[in-house]
Amino acid sequence: MSGIGAALLNSLDIGLLLFIIAVGLNIVFGVLNIINFAHGALYMLGAYLAFTLINLVGMPFWAALLLAPIGVAILAVIIDRVLLRFIYSRDVADSLLLTFAILLIINESVRTIWGSGIQVVQPPQLLSGSVQLLGSSVATYSLFVIVIGLLLLAGLWYLFNRTRVGRIMRAAALDRDMAEALCINTRMVVTGVFAFGAWLAAVGGVVAAPMRALDPGMGDKIIIESFIVVVIGGLGSFPGALLGAIVLGLIHGFGGRYLPEVNLLLPFLGMALVLLFKPNGIMGKGATA
Repeated sequence: MSGIGAALLNSLDIGLLLFIIAVGLNIVFGVLNIINFAHGALYMLGAYLAFTLINLVGMPFWAALLLAPIGVAILAVIIDRVLLRFIYSRDVADSLLLTFAILLIINESVRTIWGSGIQVVQPPQLLSGSVQLLGSSVATYSLFVIVIGLLLLAGLWYLFNRTRVGRIMRAAALDRDMAEALCINTRMVVTGVFAFGAWLAAVGGVVAAPMRALDPGMGDKIIIESFIVVVIGGLGSFPGALLGAIVLGLIHGFGGRYLPEVNLLLPFLGMALVLLFKPNGIMGKGATA
């Protein structure tokens, strides 16, 4: 039972971290109808900014958790104003190509500024060590990741279902022309949503930094997992992002413990099965058909 408990906690840890990252990708697609291939690069940038603030500037982890995502969100506003605003009315394929180019630019910029070596961020002293839970020794930082994921989940649900800002975002997603007719500044909404998606990616990067070694290719790895999450759950679906992240977390948590030989193949197998039987994802648009 201790092994099962450890696998469950590990699955929840991985799943909620993936949710933090993938939900930003889903929100951007749901509202803006673009596939942001640069999302993984923004996640990586958040991790590297946290490394700089903690290891080089000497800030505490908590300050880096606040400031690094804000810095990435500001960069996202610049990207939106300078580049993305020209392709919002075009085919989705154009956004894929442009954001892929942005991904390459950010990757090379990170390699130029921080080098191609591996960097490490230590968890804060408060979250170091481990605790006994469900018969297993669990890293305190893993519990912190779970708490952060649950708080963001609750906050996003409240944002979309109980606030005027959330209703405006949903209105812009459903019918942008009608939203403009209702005097909603859709240009500001579009920029804000893209920046918010980047902020979520960067939060995921900062939270992941003490768990994973930092290298210039880390964004490429996470964008693949994020796309698996949204394919399983449904592109553009907020509940689907949660479901897909938990499913992928369970695949990693139990697969890594009980099927290590094929663990790397299991996420792609799961995605293939979903595409075969639910092409729109389990909770995506048209998934009930």
